[in-house]
Amino acid sequence: MTVVLPDLGHTAERPSWDCRACSRPWPCDAAREALRVEMDPVALAIYMWLNLEEAVRDMPSGPAPELFARFIQWTR
Repeated sequence: MTVVLPDLGHTAERPSWDCRACSRPWPCDAAREALRVEMDPVALAIYMWLNLEEAVRDMPSGPAPELFARFIQWTR
């Protein structure tokens, strides 16, 4: 799946998954708002699931419930 996103400015720095613009955990509030505006709900959920999979590879010791909330739960 290829997803083309606009330059949000608030993008993830890997492997920490902190926002490059504000240093908060990505997706930060600004990124979430921009993603909600730019993507339909199903595409957003799929896109964030793909990001979750990448984040788990980068942060294998991250608590699963916390990562789920950070990447998926807010997309509802």
